[in-house]
Amino acid sequence: MCGLPLVKSPNLIVGLENPDDAGVYKLTDDIAIVQTVDFFTPIVDDPFTFGQIAAANSLSDIYAMGGKPVTAMNIVAFPLDKFDISVLKEILRGGLEKLKEADVVLVGGHSIEDQELKYGLSVTGIIHPQKVLTKQGAQAGDVLILTKPLGTGIIATALKGDIASAAAVQKMVSGMTTLNRKAAEIIQSVGVHACTDITGFGLVGHAYEMAKAGGCAFCFEHSQVPVIPEALEYAAMGLVPGGCHANRKFYEPFVEYRAAVSDKLRDILYDPQTSGGLLFAVAGTKRDMLLKKFEKEHVAAFEVGRVEKEPGCGIIIDA
Repeated sequence: MCGLPLVKSPNLIVGLENPDDAGVYKLTDDIAIVQTVDFFTPIVDDPFTFGQIAAANSLSDIYAMGGKPVTAMNIVAFPLDKFDISVLKEILRGGLEKLKEADVVLVGGHSIEDQELKYGLSVTGIIHPQKVLTKQGAQAGDVLILTKPLGTGIIATALKGDIASAAAVQKMVSGMTTLNRKAAEIIQSVGVHACTDITGFGLVGHAYEMAKAGGCAFCFEHSQVPVIPEALEYAAMGLVPGGCHANRKFYEPFVEYRAAVSDKLRDILYDPQTSGGLLFAVAGTKRDMLLKKFEKEHVAAFEVGRVEKEPGCGIIIDA
């Protein structure tokens, strides 16, 4: 969209001028709609599981903005000459299960015949205009919290090579099919300064977007970053997706390493995630209360670093 004229509106709270995880448009003083769309090719063999993952991933951007998803529409590209229609039915069934779990109504969709299978959803949510969470707003002294372990992209690559263990795949699938719904509800109840979800740009890429938007630096303690253990093993074997290399090439110039970090762990930090967790910056004074809420609700939450006031925006990797 660079250089193209955009239609402007005073009701547009979040749009392409300041891109975020989803767009937000104010309808009334009390209600704004949150809109997003996402779809991709299968990353697991089971069609039902693929449908679950794709739906959870599509819903995640609404949660990252602090919104409540309410309606969704299917987006399907399906090769009729390659797969039986029962495969598509299973994909859609998996998506519907996650929509039901999220209390979201499927209202329609669109499908085309294509040589490559793809599935996802467009999702519309609602939020109070004053409660929108964005990538902006992180402040020096904030604590950084992450809600899911990293490594799904690397394990998916190992799966494609028939190397991933059943245990590793189960951990990957469990994370990717878990909705960010409860985590979003908790942070809205406590109040945080900034939030995003970790997806294709990896932890470093999405964290850099937040740090830049907030005019600050994010300092991660690499020993505290949660990782699916098998992902480190596969990274050491060189089973790293192309997106990881691309992320590292683009974002590493903005990273300062204050501690020695192995190549396999560096790959984890740049690993593209699918349906990853939420990363948010919260005031240090709210840290204990927030973590207790996560524990009470049996939702994973890991303190991974802090926000620092630095001359330049960027990412710091510490011990």
